Amino acid sequence: MTRSHKEICIYGVPMDLGQKRRGVDMGPSAIRYAGLQHRLENLGYQVSDGGNISVPVVEQIEPDPTDGRALNAHAVGAICQSVHEHMEQVLNAGQIGIFLGGDHSIALGTVSAALEHHRKVGVLWIDAHGDFNTPQTTPSGNVHGMVVAALMGKCPPVLTVGDVRLRADQIVYLGIRDLDIEEKAAMREAGVRVYTMRDIDENGMATVVHAALNALGNVDALHISLDMDALDPRHAPGVGTPVPGGLTYREAHLLLELLADDGRARTMDIVEVNPILDNNNRTARTAVELTASLFGQRIL
Repeated sequence: MTRSHKEICIYGVPMDLGQKRRGVDMGPSAIRYAGLQHRLENLGYQVSDGGNISVPVVEQIEPDPTDGRALNAHAVGAICQSVHEHMEQVLNAGQIGIFLGGDHSIALGTVSAALEHHRKVGVLWIDAHGDFNTPQTTPSGNVHGMVVAALMGKCPPVLTVGDVRLRADQIVYLGIRDLDIEEKAAMREAGVRVYTMRDIDENGMATVVHAALNALGNVDALHISLDMDALDPRHAPGVGTPVPGGLTYREAHLLLELLADDGRARTMDIVEVNPILDNNNRTARTAVELTASLFGQRIL
């Protein structure tokens, strides 16, 4: 990393509007409490915390009939426009941006800013879910399950942030194990690269990570979108949509360690930490440990 990439700026996005389960808005506080800034500073980074981006609570939102089957779509879109602008400022300053969710809807803003800033960027979507539904296919209405489809321009304009759309060859999924029927078909049709938990089981994490990076090609920068439900619930119990059979603690660390070796991570989301559902802040502490691995923590 260059000298400018030794500076990290953290923002919190305490948003729970992209899904119906309360508590994920406290995720940024939980991750901060788990010592994220101190951990990164100990790795030699200059770290600043820009505070939280303003997010209304759900009780303050007037229902918008034009949201249709996308819950709180207008409110989510407006907040993610602000997220986009803040990430843009971070990148223009030559810093690494780490944005703390909140639900995965925040990536509408972070990823769109990364796409606009970097000439060649790849996205690693580390998640149990595909987040590839649209308002027409969603079984739940939750916007956090539509994010990748929206980034690719497949959702209404209210969920479209920024001027550059994500292409199928710019994203690779890791850890997938829970897809809706129509979502699965849409992902196949779109041609996105997906490495499921079976792929990891059969081939090992190191092989899968190298294949994922090769699939993204010669990009200048990586955006890491880490949904903590990618991990098995034994290791990350404090998430709203846990799915058994996820990444082990060591598999997750190896993934982030290999990405650290690659050295191109410039932006990151850490999302879906829900302290209400957690056990002694374990999920937030694990998120901090994984982030440290991404930014240079070594065993030896």
